[in-house]
Amino acid sequence: MAEILEILKYILPSLVVFLTSYLILKKFIDKEEKKLRYELSIRNEQFTIPIRLQAYERIILFLERISPESLIVRVNKSEMTSKQLHSALLSAIRSEYEHNMSQQVYLGPATWNVVKSARSNLIKIINVSAGSVDPESPSMNLSKVILENIMEEDESPVDTAINHVKKEIRELF
Repeated sequence: MAEILEILKYILPSLVVFLTSYLILKKFIDKEEKKLRYELSIRNEQFTIPIRLQAYERIILFLERISPESLIVRVNKSEMTSKQLHSALLSAIRSEYEHNMSQQVYLGPATWNVVKSARSNLIKIINVSAGSVDPESPSMNLSKVILENIMEEDESPVDTAINHVKKEIRELF
């Protein structure tokens, strides 16, 4: 029994010193790890913020380019028929969308859905407008009907999407 007490006299202080050292080292290592994670996140933000802002700029540019007013002015030629303009408008929207599709990586899911919805609603308006105009009539007739249909809306789908993107930018930055 005396031998056990003698052994415990040496082991218990050693255990206390070991546990104290372990806890102090663990606390120090955890603190250093937290500090490194914070520094890494700051460095990542320095690289990702400019890229994300650039993505938002490109999406706004995409939306502006597919807005009916700018799209019609850019695509419409005086010798076109309504059918040709209809086809050219849809082709331009598709091309712009495919060119900017990769930007969804940097946008929030809700914002990307609003952008896709704006594109779909605009295509729907163009298709409905084309259905109400004689395909062989001058392209100006279709242009006029598209713009009238957009004006009937409370807010154009493109404007809604632009406002949503701007709102997300304000929330993030």
